[in-house]
This record gives sequence, C-alpha cells and structure tokens, in this order.
Amino acid sequence: MKVTVDEAKCCGAGTCVMLAPDVFDQRDDDGIVILLDEHPGEALHTTVREAASVCPGVAISVSEDA
Repeated sequence: MKVTVDEAKCCGAGTCVMLAPDVFDQRDDDGIVILLDEHPGEALHTTVREAASVCPGVAISVSEDA
C-alpha cells in the first residue's frame, strides 16, 4: 500500500488523525494533514482505507503496491 495526500484539498477536519495517528498528523498552525508513513504496515491497511473514504476533502489517496 502507498498513501499520498493532497494538502491543497485538506480541510483540516482531523478524521484521519483520529483513525490512524501512526500514519497521519496535522500541522499545528492550520490543521493541514501531515503524512507520517507513506507505506504503512499491513495491520493498518483497513484503517487507512477507512480514513481515506471518510476524508471530507478527499485529500487522501491509497494505491496498492505492485
């Protein structure tokens, strides 16, 4: 799995951080997403997919590694 984020689409809701704090964080000044782990372990895949699906700004993309 590879995770990417589009900071321009992020609205700072923080849902991703609440769901997967090992993968996502937020900037202190404006709440925009920070990607902590571009290739999270398999144990986090379901949670990361959920974070991407509930992101109100559609700022998180998940692709499967080949």
